[in-house]
Amino acid sequence: MTDQSISKPQGAARSTKGLMQKTINHLIQLQDLLIARAQQEASMEDVRLEQLDAAIQAMYEQLPPPIAAQFKRIEKKAVLGIVPVANGVCSACGMSLPVSLVHSVHAADRLHTCPNCARMLFYPESSPRNIGKRQRRSEPPKVGIERFSAPELMIPDLASTERDDVLAELCSKMEAEGFVDNGRLLLEEALKREAIAGTAIGHSLAFPHVRGVEGGGLTLALGVSAKGVKFGGPGRALTRIVFFMVIPTAASAFYLKLLSGLAQVFQKEEAREKLMGHDSPEKLWKALIKVTKPLIR
Repeated sequence: MTDQSISKPQGAARSTKGLMQKTINHLIQLQDLLIARAQQEASMEDVRLEQLDAAIQAMYEQLPPPIAAQFKRIEKKAVLGIVPVANGVCSACGMSLPVSLVHSVHAADRLHTCPNCARMLFYPESSPRNIGKRQRRSEPPKVGIERFSAPELMIPDLASTERDDVLAELCSKMEAEGFVDNGRLLLEEALKREAIAGTAIGHSLAFPHVRGVEGGGLTLALGVSAKGVKFGGPGRALTRIVFFMVIPTAASAFYLKLLSGLAQVFQKEEAREKLMGHDSPEKLWKALIKVTKPLIR
């Protein structure tokens, strides 16, 4: 399969890079809404689906028809329709891209697609990277939630009761423990995601996340608050358990499965209570492993 370029609408041949970049940004925002909708379904919360559906339809209507049609065709076959180029590689399928194609994607004079998976490509601005610690060969294979997290990413007593401050605390924890390279950028992306659609759901749970964090695998940090956090949940209910995830592009589909599993486990009050009241990260970590073991393997 050869590289495909999606031409601009008729009459736009002289469009500047800025105009095409605007279309690319629009597609990224549309994709974020589609992911937000999928997240709502995975977390078994359908209270916002109509609102999200209306926003998605409006964004489709604002695109040039050929681009909207192309994006719909791709999106029906895969979770993601537009993905970043990371170190010369399509971040969705892992194919090394020709240098000339990478330069063309960076120029953003028109839309290009991956020659292998046919997803649209874009060149990202500066973004945080996952630099998580790699498992040593001598260590036994990890299973369940241990594949995605570690004791040092547990916060048994969040300091703040405000959403933005809690996100800052979790991002700082990921940077301080050597899992991401830039906590400030990570926080900026997390807040952008919250602006699209809040990630707090019922049962005192929230699942904030940042996608497109390349360089490692899906990584999860957990923060617990006995006082409760104003996270914007349904009916303004306080959130007490916050699962914060950073997700590489290639793991987007798996993330939804993990989210569904976590939501299913912690719908039960008994499971939520087992995460409360711990006085050390190690104790919270052991409780998380134990309560998720039946469903997350």
